[in-house]
Amino acid sequence: MTVSASVLAGLFDIDEPPDSRPRFNIAPTQVIPVVRAGDDGRREWAPCRWGLVPWWAKDLKIGARMINARSETAAEKPSFKKALAARRCLVPADGFFEWAKTSEGKQPFHIRFSDRRAFAFAGLWERWGPSPDETVETFTILTTSANSVTAPIHDRMPVILGPETWEEWLGATPLPPARREVLFTAFPPEEMEAVEVSKRVNSPANDDAGCLDGLQG
Repeated sequence: MTVSASVLAGLFDIDEPPDSRPRFNIAPTQVIPVVRAGDDGRREWAPCRWGLVPWWAKDLKIGARMINARSETAAEKPSFKKALAARRCLVPADGFFEWAKTSEGKQPFHIRFSDRRAFAFAGLWERWGPSPDETVETFTILTTSANSVTAPIHDRMPVILGPETWEEWLGATPLPPARREVLFTAFPPEEMEAVEVSKRVNSPANDDAGCLDGLQG
């Protein structure tokens, strides 16, 4: 998520996010601002930890295994079904990484829109804590079958939601199965591209513009 806070504010019709520094390599278990509907129904930023922790979990460790949720089965899974019904969010991004298997190891690709615009993944959020005074809010990103840009690299990709669906997605009422099926269709590939980038992204310690550079070994 490399675009400015003002761009994000305009895109989501909301105040600027509290953490506005550019991010070039967001990793699981890190905290980032996501967009959700507040108690008054208006959009708000919420700092959430990547890796959903169900309310019934014994500790936070499970979150590292819950960074993604298959959209086809989320409504049936105990970890996700309540969040899918009532706690949906938008996860801002301007690209995502996926790794292709090659004879020389895994090669990272940056998958994005050709015009480099920011967009939103379909996310679910949850609140977890041992007591009302000690809570952690977490999120996961829904995935679907890959489109033709992503498929040569990986058979899955995040669900990308167009702006015309955001208000509906952030609603607090369950979505009918037929509507979910439409929303969870892979985003059309015509405006997207996959670019080989530096293997520096393999380490979460690297979070700078160099992660998006061309091949550097």
